[in-house]
Amino acid sequence: MDSPSLPRRTRIYQNHHFDSTRWDYFATRPDDIVIATSYKAGTTWTQSIVAHLLFEDGLPAPLAELSPWLDMRVFPLEVILNGLAAQPHRRFIKTHLPLDGLPWDPERKFVYVARDGRDVFMSLWNHHSNFTDEALQIFNSVPGRVGDELPRAPADLHALWRDWVSRGWFAWESDGWPFWSHLYNVQSWWDFRHLPNILLVHYADLREDTEREVRRIARFLGIEVPEARWPALLKNVSLTSMREQGELYAPGGGQFWKGGAKTFLHQGTNGRWRDVLTPDELAQYDAACARTLTPDCRAWLEHGARALAREKIEPGLESVP
Repeated sequence: MDSPSLPRRTRIYQNHHFDSTRWDYFATRPDDIVIATSYKAGTTWTQSIVAHLLFEDGLPAPLAELSPWLDMRVFPLEVILNGLAAQPHRRFIKTHLPLDGLPWDPERKFVYVARDGRDVFMSLWNHHSNFTDEALQIFNSVPGRVGDELPRAPADLHALWRDWVSRGWFAWESDGWPFWSHLYNVQSWWDFRHLPNILLVHYADLREDTEREVRRIARFLGIEVPEARWPALLKNVSLTSMREQGELYAPGGGQFWKGGAKTFLHQGTNGRWRDVLTPDELAQYDAACARTLTPDCRAWLEHGARALAREKIEPGLESVP
């Protein structure tokens, strides 16, 4: 019988972007790493960090090839599975699923990255509004899509906000339309932060002290890095360095967005919502958080390590100073 202290897969997630059942066909290895986020919360940055921890001489292939998004419907499952099976190195796989959509494996290491929902929205607006016509056609025409098509982003950011903050794509969600809920996703992982194979990382903490957070990730994954290698490693995982080689890091080399990799690897800054969202819209966000997040989860989501230190909340494996 499953322990209530362990995650269980209780939901199936299928829409224009992903299909959670694809994980049923994946043959795991004990040292697999899963990098998880809702979206626009530092996924590619964290994949880059893990890649450079594993590959001392630089990335041997584009990041999306090394670390595929397994639940993404666009890429044929057989191609993804065969590619992962052929990898001789330690594998690191990307997912955007809530924890209740993944098969649980106590041997895998999970690195979960989160970001203030208002910052996520600002990045999502750039992401969604810059999809090319070809990208939208690909998402919506892959055989087997469940549910409605992904609509084109409205011309007005505030129109997208109204739907994103108050509508869910899935019946059990109350925000996140037309993708999936950021808040529900975060809470699903937060609830199991006590497990030794889940590490929570916050985007704001990565911005504030990249070296500290990269060292946390390395310790969690059991990867030893000689001290002499750290300066080069940290340079390689900087957002500046990643932007200079954008086609290597952006999914599909950036082909899904107008402006390519430069559009995908956008500003990466926090707090832009302060000059954009109105008091009424911020009140809507408060209501969305109240519906979905526990107070401690919201505190961490908005303040990262500072909230953990103030509330003495354990973020996974080790405390954050």
